[in-house]
Amino acid sequence: MGPLIAAESLADERVTLLDVRWRLGGPPGIESYREGHIPGAVFCDLDRDLAAPPGPGGRHPLPSAEDFQAAMRRLGVSGSRPVVVYDEAESLSAARAWWTLRYFGHPSVRVLNGGLRAWIRAGLPITKDMPDVPVGDFTATPGGMPTLDADQAADLAITGVLLDARAPERYRGETEPIDPVAGHIPGAVNAPTTQNIEPAGLFHTPDFLRERFNTLGATPGIPIGTYCGSGVTAAHQLLALEVANLPAALYVGSWSHWITDPTRPIATG
Repeated sequence: MGPLIAAESLADERVTLLDVRWRLGGPPGIESYREGHIPGAVFCDLDRDLAAPPGPGGRHPLPSAEDFQAAMRRLGVSGSRPVVVYDEAESLSAARAWWTLRYFGHPSVRVLNGGLRAWIRAGLPITKDMPDVPVGDFTATPGGMPTLDADQAADLAITGVLLDARAPERYRGETEPIDPVAGHIPGAVNAPTTQNIEPAGLFHTPDFLRERFNTLGATPGIPIGTYCGSGVTAAHQLLALEVANLPAALYVGSWSHWITDPTRPIATG
């Protein structure tokens, strides 16, 4: 079973369904959820449920195991029941939910390929009804997915392949609309997440993604890591790498953590 599920297949399954719609700078995803969502879906707030408050660890550091466990139980997540997560279309925020659940040990998590738009295109219903959510019994155990700290990311950029998931102009340091310092980790290779998906929001095929990453130097047997601005779009890169059957690690703090230490080098261009 791969990490993606098609809308038509999801319609026939019994799962815990999390709506993870979110956009940097808003509007809040809960507003879109209230306007219409997949029947049975519960809203999962990326900033509140999938990250700790911004601070020295970056803009979206990992929540503690205790906080994440409490959030997932409140949303009805149990370890014995498969989970499917979705967002509007491109799976950028859904991938953060997928990765975080996997990191904290959930054994069965998939992303709705193409998100809510794919569901609607398939002629499937949406609703404004709020589901009854029984409390889940999920137990969060960290370490289910590999991570990198800043030093490991710096080393991997030299000894393996470190993929920077941000837009090219941010990677090159030409603009930085979010973080106070522009540039990238020296040695990192730019791999914008927008190139992982088709215009309709569906992921490219495994063969396409494998070729894309191979061209960037991410080949079987080579250590691979990825980062972005704050660890959200980099999770999307991890999801695409998993579709391509290329194991990789996530620098969760990403660029927003890297620049908290002025002694760390910065590359541009």
